Amino acid sequence: MDKNSLLNRILSGSLVLQIAVGIAAGIALALIAPDAAQSSMLLGKLFVSALKAVAPVLVLVLVASAIANRKVSHTSQMRPIVIMYLVGTVAAALLAVTVSTLFPTTLALQVTEVSQNAPQGIGEVLETLLLKLVDNPINAMLNANYIGILVWGVLLGVFLHHAAATTKTALHDLSDAVTKIVRFVIRLAPLGIFGLVAGNLAEGGLGVLGGYARILTILLGCMIVVALVINPLIVGIKTGRNPYPIVFTALRESGMVAFFTRSSAANIPVNLALCERLDLEEDTYAVSIPLGATINMGGAAITITVLTLAAVHTLGISVDLPTALLLSVVAALSACGASGVPGGSLLLIPLACGLFGISNDIAMQVVAVGFVISVLQDSAETALNSSTDVVFTAAVATKKNHAS
Repeated sequence: MDKNSLLNRILSGSLVLQIAVGIAAGIALALIAPDAAQSSMLLGKLFVSALKAVAPVLVLVLVASAIANRKVSHTSQMRPIVIMYLVGTVAAALLAVTVSTLFPTTLALQVTEVSQNAPQGIGEVLETLLLKLVDNPINAMLNANYIGILVWGVLLGVFLHHAAATTKTALHDLSDAVTKIVRFVIRLAPLGIFGLVAGNLAEGGLGVLGGYARILTILLGCMIVVALVINPLIVGIKTGRNPYPIVFTALRESGMVAFFTRSSAANIPVNLALCERLDLEEDTYAVSIPLGATINMGGAAITITVLTLAAVHTLGISVDLPTALLLSVVAALSACGASGVPGGSLLLIPLACGLFGISNDIAMQVVAVGFVISVLQDSAETALNSSTDVVFTAAVATKKNHAS
């Protein structure tokens, strides 16, 4: 009984705290017993392999289910909110490209025996993209072709949207089952990250931590700029009013809660209650808030872009401006399909990496780096995403009241 109670406490405990403990334990083991730390790298490899196994299925099922079960809204105010969601997400990705170009970052990746066929500009990137778009679903799943998987997920969702209710219910249940599997894998993140941190530190020394600190600084810096500059600019252009009162209110009352829950979906009730206190139009925010938790993913776009370009710089791949702009668009679209589970955006990094001919093995190492820094990255990302839902909704849902 005591053992079961201890196990339940571990499984239901704070993942953020457990990851932090894993990082600290990995650093300590690398400093005290480097040989044992290198052996513990097996835990990290198992964790990365589990992610590689579940990620393709997750993308296919979640995208198909989300589109098939979408609800049509006749609210006239939804269109400008959706446009603001998409503009904000693309702007966040463009900012991430700019900052990553100005401050290039490299990662500690194992690439000695991996041959990289880097694309030679936008033409080859577009050719690769088109070929990946028409890949058959089985081959896309086997080879982790996330672009092809995304296309098949969209097509299945579109044509199943008018299917029988039982079919859509079954697809939704399948999506829930896959999500639970992902959550189980992510619950193992503390052990996997412990192995990755210990193994990488034992092999590369404390300099590895410097690389993590640099990329984390870039990620958080971009998110702060989006929250305090880009979002207010979008709202100011839309409303013609001072945007900062609602921005600070959303950050304080929505962002702070989302920072600790690390789930946009879990923060939906918080945002709905905040919109009610702000006296917004219920017909609008009742739709825009749940929708924003799905497609308004500026923080995820930043994460996908920054980590992808870090892999590109590590491998010495040159990136021209058109290719960088294409990455911004792909990152924004990918972010809209990010899973609602903690770390969900990290699982879409391989899709963006595929544009540069980066293999799935390398891409999943980048994902693992993302999990190492997710203690702060994922919390800040969720806080940005969720608070932005309220900011953009308030920009539209209060316009009629102020105009009258």
